[in-house]
Amino acid sequence: MASGWARDGAIQDQIDASVNDAVQFARSNLISGASAELCDECDEKIPQARRLALPGVRYCVACQAAIEGNGTSAKSFNRRGSKDSQLR
Repeated sequence: MASGWARDGAIQDQIDASVNDAVQFARSNLISGASAELCDECDEKIPQARRLALPGVRYCVACQAAIEGNGTSAKSFNRRGSKDSQLR
């Protein structure tokens, strides 16, 4: 379905181009090369299984989680709503 003066398939071409750009960006940000034996942050030894699974890894699991912010401070909100909304 074309919209306006666009040719048929133009919207899908734009979607495909956006996806290809995102994939290319993700691939360019992949870590590669030799993995570090010691964590760059805390100097603890990085397990061999992690180094083999993630080529180019620079941090241990704990430091990587802290860097990525995978803590419990995820976005939270009150699912119960306010008392006023419950009274209605």
